[in-house]
Amino acid sequence: MYTPTSVELSRLLERAEGVRFDADPVHANRVRLVWLLQQLGPRSFGLTFFVMGMLALVPGASTLVGVLLAWPAVQLMLGHGAAELPRLIGRRTVAVARLARVIGLLAPRLARLERLVRPRWPELFSTLRRTIGVAMLLLGLSMISPVPFSHIVPALVIMLLALAYLEEDGLVLLLALAGTTAALAITAATVWGTVETIDWIDPPAH
Repeated sequence: MYTPTSVELSRLLERAEGVRFDADPVHANRVRLVWLLQQLGPRSFGLTFFVMGMLALVPGASTLVGVLLAWPAVQLMLGHGAAELPRLIGRRTVAVARLARVIGLLAPRLARLERLVRPRWPELFSTLRRTIGVAMLLLGLSMISPVPFSHIVPALVIMLLALAYLEEDGLVLLLALAGTTAALAITAATVWGTVETIDWIDPPAH
């Protein structure tokens, strides 16, 4: 039976509150990042992309997020069942109190979106799974563009794609893939226009 992501996050927090590692006081009330992704399973991709899309809207963060997006995007393209972190990063821990704050911000917003986004045409996800990975990779690379504000549209499309993936909504997925094409075209046109303008203002010497 399908469980909304907002509900799954609340359950994840309940499980995290009972986790202790090695009875080590240093790790009391903390959980490892790898444990979080394992608990999320296939949803780890969608949630990772959604959070990265939100972070990309923060001024100055889009270039770094665009580079980091390549890691889960390539994993999705290769057919991995869940997102995986490099071992060094995965062993890092996060305080349950901080996790509770993050989930407290995410869950209510996801719950509102879940009134509109719901499971539809789930068969599309098995067919287009690798296509979603390619789309995420290209959108991430497009955010590396040095043109001011050119990252906003790709970041919003990443969030829409991630939401479709989280809720298994095939209709929203098709809309998001169409938005991906439009976002990439806008980014390409913006970069091209910027280069042409610079050449017009300061033509290269011959």
